Amino acid sequence: MKTPKILVVGSLVMDLIYSTSRVPNEGETVNNGLSFVSAPGGKGANQAVQSARLGVNVTMVGKIGNDVFGEELLKTIHEAGINIDNILRDESCSSAVSSIILEVVPGKKTKNRILVVPGANMELTVNDIEFLKDKISEYDLVILQLEIPLEVNKKVVEYAYDQGIPVMLNSAPYEHLDDDILAKLTYISPNEHEAYSLTGIKLTKDDGGIDIKKVEIAAKILLNKGVKNVIITLGSNGVAFMNKNIFVVKPCVDIVTVVDPTAAGDSFTGAFCSAVCMGMPPEKALDFANYTATLTVSKMGAITSLPTMNEVRDLMKKDNYNYKFI
Repeated sequence: MKTPKILVVGSLVMDLIYSTSRVPNEGETVNNGLSFVSAPGGKGANQAVQSARLGVNVTMVGKIGNDVFGEELLKTIHEAGINIDNILRDESCSSAVSSIILEVVPGKKTKNRILVVPGANMELTVNDIEFLKDKISEYDLVILQLEIPLEVNKKVVEYAYDQGIPVMLNSAPYEHLDDDILAKLTYISPNEHEAYSLTGIKLTKDDGGIDIKKVEIAAKILLNKGVKNVIITLGSNGVAFMNKNIFVVKPCVDIVTVVDPTAAGDSFTGAFCSAVCMGMPPEKALDFANYTATLTVSKMGAITSLPTMNEVRDLMKKDNYNYKFI
């Protein structure tokens, strides 16, 4: 089988990760931090590395600052086998950083709170990616997120659409998307909160569960706006998928101890895109992505937690899943 080629245009962020048994209240200082670690991440870099670790040929376009964090980010994605020829440097600002607070309570699932300082990510310009107009046809799929300027994403979508190249937009963090960009997307993958912002349909019940009928309504709204395939990730409630032929909800693969949920959604996105580029039908690709994301939450950090193809295969085999389609 030919090795798929994926283009990722997106963010690179150095994650500063703090673990605590209790998050401070407003104006409060607590002396109960458990640990600290820094780790390369960013939605674009996470999705690029996840795809590369699953055997895909990945090129990334983005921007970093001329600083030590930028050097570490560049080194990390290069070591993952990603083409970094079009990772640009900006002298006017720092590389992006995020502060991730993990609330670790025995007997409960770890919760995270994330604050991002976007830095050089938001300095990527339309002129910086203009070369893709003539290059984008070389790829099997393009992955985008919303941690870079929207006008850059719009231009990449336009280039890909004109060449018939499928685009996955991981619509996080939320930003208003007009119907013109939605109509040109092959895939969109909001979580339940982003889906609510995009459609006005609240997917959660009063008890915190998910109303599947509302999920179906929200997905239909996005389909009616022109998106070909809608994926709504639902956290521990699984993931929903809809296109003109099917609507399916897949449960979460809950077979590991959650250590750090950071990058689970990015792992899912990278794995799903890799799977469809390898020829898997959507329902199988969803399963594959679920197992991949499950492995991710069992380790600390973003890029440091992303699994390889062999690790995903081993987990699927251990769970008695028919993994031979890979």
